[in-house]
This record gives sequence, C-alpha cells and structure tokens, in this order.
Amino acid sequence: MRGELKTYQAKRRFEQTPEPKGAKRAGDGARRFVIQRHAATRLHYDFRIEGDGVLKSWAVTKAPSRDPSVKRLAVEVEDHPLDYGDFEGTIPAGNYGAGTVQLWDAGTWEPQEPDLEAAWARGQIKMILHGERLKGKWALIRLKSDRGKPSKRNNWLLLKEKDAYAVAGEGDALAEIDASVTTGRSLAQIAEGDAQWTSSKPTRRKAPPMPAPSKAASKAKQPHAFVPIQLCKAVDHPPSAAGWAHEIKFDGYRLQIGVGGGQAVLRTRKGLDWTDRFPELAADAAGWPDAVIDGELCALDEDDMPDFSALQAAISEGETGRLVYFAFDLLFEGAEDLRKLPLSHRKARLQAYIDRLGAKAGGRLRYVEHFASTGQAVLESACRMHLEGVISKKLDAPYHAGRSSTWVKSKCRGRDEVVIGGWSSEGGRRFRSLLVGVREKGGLKYLGRVGTGFGEAATRLLIPALKAEAADKSPFTGAGAPDGGKDVHWVKPRLVAEIEHGGYTESGSLRQAAFKGLRDDKIAEDVTESPQPPASPSTSKKGGKVMVAGVVISSPDKVLWPASEGRPPITKADLARYYEAAAERLLPHVADRPTSIIRAPDGIEGEIFFQRHAMTGSNPRLKLIDVKARTPYVAVVDVGGLAAVAQSGGLELHPWGCKPGDPETPEQITFDLDPDVGLGFDDVIAASLVVKAKLEALGLKPFVKTTGGKGLHVVAPIRADGRSRVTWEQNKAFAKVVSEAIKAEAPDRFTTTLAKKARGGKIFIDYLRNGRMATAVAPWSPRARPAAGIAFPLSWDQVKPGLRPADYNLWVWPELLERPDPWADFRAAAVSLRPALRKMGME
Repeated sequence: MRGELKTYQAKRRFEQTPEPKGAKRAGDGARRFVIQRHAATRLHYDFRIEGDGVLKSWAVTKAPSRDPSVKRLAVEVEDHPLDYGDFEGTIPAGNYGAGTVQLWDAGTWEPQEPDLEAAWARGQIKMILHGERLKGKWALIRLKSDRGKPSKRNNWLLLKEKDAYAVAGEGDALAEIDASVTTGRSLAQIAEGDAQWTSSKPTRRKAPPMPAPSKAASKAKQPHAFVPIQLCKAVDHPPSAAGWAHEIKFDGYRLQIGVGGGQAVLRTRKGLDWTDRFPELAADAAGWPDAVIDGELCALDEDDMPDFSALQAAISEGETGRLVYFAFDLLFEGAEDLRKLPLSHRKARLQAYIDRLGAKAGGRLRYVEHFASTGQAVLESACRMHLEGVISKKLDAPYHAGRSSTWVKSKCRGRDEVVIGGWSSEGGRRFRSLLVGVREKGGLKYLGRVGTGFGEAATRLLIPALKAEAADKSPFTGAGAPDGGKDVHWVKPRLVAEIEHGGYTESGSLRQAAFKGLRDDKIAEDVTESPQPPASPSTSKKGGKVMVAGVVISSPDKVLWPASEGRPPITKADLARYYEAAAERLLPHVADRPTSIIRAPDGIEGEIFFQRHAMTGSNPRLKLIDVKARTPYVAVVDVGGLAAVAQSGGLELHPWGCKPGDPETPEQITFDLDPDVGLGFDDVIAASLVVKAKLEALGLKPFVKTTGGKGLHVVAPIRADGRSRVTWEQNKAFAKVVSEAIKAEAPDRFTTTLAKKARGGKIFIDYLRNGRMATAVAPWSPRARPAAGIAFPLSWDQVKPGLRPADYNLWVWPELLERPDPWADFRAAAVSLRPALRKMGME
C-alpha cells in the first residue's frame, strides 16, 4: 500500500489550479477519510482513505449506498496528498479534473484487519468508517479479469456490509444530498462563489452562506397551504422484510411546518394553526428555506427522552423555548412537490436541507435517523429506553395522505387516545379516576376507568377542563355503560385523553390504564377505534428470549419455582407475565418507593439474596432514589420496572411504607402478626381481629393481607400531606404504643418481644416495620418459598376460620386477578394519624 505523489503532481499545473501541491507526510494520528463530490465531465464521488502518508483514492461512479445489496464501481486513481482532504472549490477549465469539488463526507477510518499491507495485496480492504454520512463497516474489493489476473484499470467495488448502519432498500437515495459537510453549500453555490481553496484560507473555515432551497426555487410570498398528512396503521410487531426503515416513535405533538416568504406556519395533524403556541420554533423556521416539513414536537426529560407530560406542562405555562422539533419527512422543497418520490429520497433531501441550515436551524430542529436492522431489535431497544415504540416505513413508497400500510406502528405498551365521558371523586370532591370510551354511532362505547398517572401538574390542567364540559347525563351507551352516583360526574364527550395501558380484561375493560395527558390537537369525533393492545410477547425457543412490557426476558424458560404436587414449574417468563398482569394492583403499593428485592437468579433452590442498593448494570427501567445512604436505593415506577425485576430474578418486593417520591414521609402503619410454633392459623385470624378493633377504636381504617407464609399483616393507611404528616419517629412510636396496649390487654396471647424463645406460644406483634428504612412485603408480591405463595390482599369478610393462605399462589394467579381487589380503596381510606396520637397521649 505504498503511497507516492509523482503521478498526481505530473497531471496538474499548480500555477493555474487551486489544488494543493502537497507532499507525502506522516498523518497526525487517526486515519482520515474523505468523499468529494466532483462535477467534472461526469458527476462522480472521489473516495479517499489515508494510508502511508497519502490519500489512497478511487473515483466512484455514483453516490455510495448504505444498502448492502448495492455495489458501486470504484476506479482506483492516483494517490492524493493529505492536504487534499480539505479541498473544496473549483478546478478551472483546461486543467485535469476541471469542475466543482464539494466535501461531501469526512471523518476517520480504521481497518477491520490488523495487517493492512496483506489486505491491500489480497485486494480486499475492510474498513470501519466514522463519517458524517457514512458509518460502520464498508469494504473495497478489487475486481479480477476473466483469467484471474488484476484488471488493467484497477477496478474495485465499494459496498456496505451488514451492520446497524445498513439501510436495506435505500438504493440511490444518498445521491439526493447536495450539501457540503463543512460549509453546507450546494455544488451550484460552490461553482458560483468567488472563494476557492487556498492553503491559508480553506473554504471549510468560512461561515456557510445562506443556502438556496432547491432547483425549483419558490417565490412564494407566504407559506405553502396545509398538506394532508400520512398516518400509521397499528401492527403487533414491526415488519421483518427488507426495504423497511424503522424510526423511533416520539411522544409529542405531530406538527407540519410550512415555510415561505420569510414566514412559518405550524399546523396540527388536522390543519389547525398552532403557530402562536410555539413562538420560538416559529421564529426559527421563518428563516429557513421555503419547504413543508413533517415531524413531531417534543419536550425532553433530563435523560434527553421525550416526555409528553412535560410537553403539556410547557405549553400550559408558556415555557416552550426548550421544545425540540424532530423532522422525519420533507413534502415540499421550494415549489417542488416531493410526495411522489420514494421515502429514501425524501429523507435524503431532508437531511441535506437540515445540513445546509447549520446554525440557522436554531437548535430546535433535529433530523430523525432511521435504522434498517431488524424491526424487532429496534423495538426492543426502544422499549429498553422507555420509549413509546417504533414507526416502520417502506423506503420505496411515496407519501400518501391518510392511513397507509406503508407506515405502520408497533408499541412497547398500549398507548392511544380515548374520549372522556365522566370522572369519579372521593366524597364528591376529590378527583379519583376518569371514565373513558371511544365514539360509535349513537354515543360513547365504555372502555373502563383510568385511575393512575394523575400527577399534580396533570391534575391542575385536567380538573378545570372537566368542569368546563360538565353534563347532566351520561354520554355512554350500550352494554357495560356505567351507572351514575354522587361520586360520578358526567362530561360532554369532547375531551380526548392519551392513555397508556396493558391491554384488556376478559370483560373488555382497559387494564392498567394510566393517564398521560389531554390531546387538544385531536378531536373526539376521530376517536372511533378501540386502543390497540401492546405487542404480545414473542414466542421463545429453548434458550431464546421473550419481551414482556417492553423488557427483554433472557433465559425465559429458567425454572424459579420447581414443579410441585403435579403442578408445572414456574419460569422466569411466567413471573414476568404475572408482574405485568398484576401491575395495576401491585404498583399503587410499590411505585416510586425505595424497595428491597429478594432475588434468586437461579430459582429458590439456588442462592437467594436481598438487593436494596443500586448495583452495577442495574436495569434502566428501575429508578434510583437518594435515601441519604452511601448508594441510592432502587425503585419500580411502572410495569416495565416490574418486568425488569423479573428479568433479574426478583421474586419478592419489600417497599418502604412511605409516600411515593418522598422517602422521608410515612403513609401507612403495618402490624405483622407472627405466630409461635404450635399455634394454628385460626389463632392468627383471631389476633388480626383484635388489632382491627383496636385501630378502628382509634379512628383508623385497617386492611389485612396474607404474608405468603404463616402470618397476616394488618395495615392502616394514613394521610401524608399538610398538617396530617407525621415523622418516621412518630410513626414507629405509635405502632409500638398500640402493640404494647394490645399486649397489656391480653398478655397470655400477645408479645412484642422479638426473641423467639421468649414468645411462649403467643402471637408476636412486630411493630418494627414502621421506622425509616424498614420494609414489609407488598400486597400481590410473590414469595421466594416452595409454595410460590402471594402476599394476598383480603377483605375482612374473608378473615374467618378455615382461611388457607396457601390457596393464593402463582399457579392460580389468573383466577385471583379476576376477583375484585379488596384493597382498591386502600389509599382513599387514609386518615390523619394525629387524632389517634392524641388518644394515645402522644401529642
């Protein structure tokens, strides 16, 4: 691979051409590569890589393609000096290579094989490119004649290898990009300009001039009229065939930006003018070349991920300056209608349009990259990153208004729009849940309640909107329509809500529905399709993987609980699916609280250990909470977090009894009733009724659950806001005083002494679970014990002789989840602890 510049210098008259004379010299570290778009006798692309002190060079007949099936002829030409990698300008007529040269791509490269000399001799140079437009694995393959000898012209093939940067079906799309990577100028602008390359003043260091929009320059005096947008069809899984590109599904507002005559108009999917809502983006776009752009406006969280709730908050508070517009299609450029072009060409034109803008993009415009690796792999990656899902698009398809099978969407979780028909409250005032449905002839089809996701900011926006649409009668019709009552408030079916959900119950109601925000960019009349269930888990072969709630479950067939009494073993996939199904009931008791996890990665017959703190490699679906310890504690926030617990072999969940998001404030009191050896479960039942009576006498509202073992938990929710808030010290002290009082009233039945040898056939009342950092097993949590029991919430009517905790286990969980949740009103039953403290003489 020896480099020499004699041929290069002999072909040029340097007193006439601005090209550098150069000299062979050592590079300055990383090997450079450059692609120069060269409008000479024929338009071609000069591909150059640094080696042996020069730029080894090939003339490529057409634009490189990221499609591995496309091979470009690359004719080996003379070596060029390293300085040539900075050249952009015009070679005057009459000189060798006369024409315009544009720096089309630049970066560094590295060989895939250590012996570069041997690769060159073999005629097979495998590279990894790190450019602006070309990335990943590429290869140059020398062609041979029919007799097996090298061709006289040293012809090679340039081709893309299959990797994450490959774009199957892209074809010639990159030929649409006419923009320098260093100045943003088109070939025409470079040819017309008076700035040519010189060694002291390279063009690449100049500020880019304002780019011309396109060959069909628009002379419009105002922005283009609204263009009806293309929509997606819902599918269970992304397409796996070649010729599809996969983009991240953004969680924001779909907006079309029309630019023309120094103005910009921002329109919703229905064509509503929302320019005034986003003045900063509109001001930026007014300075862009005439065009019509399709994209999504998003708010980004601290991890740079789209956050729909933050978007709504930014709009309501008028703080829209930090919103980001993700552009994924270009419909018009100047007066040229691009909609009939294949998507691959439109996206190439869009990328070039944004490249030319440079700093004029204003910092609020981003190009949406696409991926051509398998759609399922892209979806799984999106789900691991807490994203909404994937949009898959056919690269060779034109832009069609309306829903089309050339654009399809697959989701990590069910995420769709519903119409609000009413809301429920506690005591007629405090907001509790939404009653939702979809439009159908004659009214609103009822789909159930949305009971979670109402943060303070969301509620502040939602309540006035609900009250403004108040109605006297129910808008719901047909079977299953809800009845009214003093705690149900009807509204006119005009408000559209975006929700996230986990599919449907057998009765057809939404499962695990969580509120994400109001969609004032959509109208209720269009919400006629029931929300799409999330993608079903992929089937697994032995040793394969499945995906549950957007989390990849590796080794899904690993046995966590062995077969027992004729019942099959319970696997990791079984556990993950249980967590997903039980999430609606489990999450209210664990979400956003520091949680200790009992893990058994090899099942209950292997090593079992507690995890409290964040560990290296913790799943990103788990939240970290600062509890003023050496390391943060882990917490679950959603169903994906529960699936992540299953993936790590997490068999039990033991949360703090604190307020969500506030580890310094207790919100419940737990009494753990643990019987001594020799006592039966009926004795525990009788003890729980004693504790219940004591707490009710103090004004509290106790609930009861099995522990998945031989005891019961009696738990009383307490208010954790305003003057009702108590400290951990008060919480623990109250639990101790109550326990001691119960013991004093029946010393032959109860003890508060921890040591087992001192129990003497009594029920131990464990009040120690009420201090800071203390935990108790969560309702609905499995137990890491041979019977695969569940800490099961009970109604007090069930707490009577004959109750068998062993009946509540992972083998029968589908049946258990069909029953009403006895703890559905747990949080609504919370009362202030302060009156009880006064009754016990503690205030």
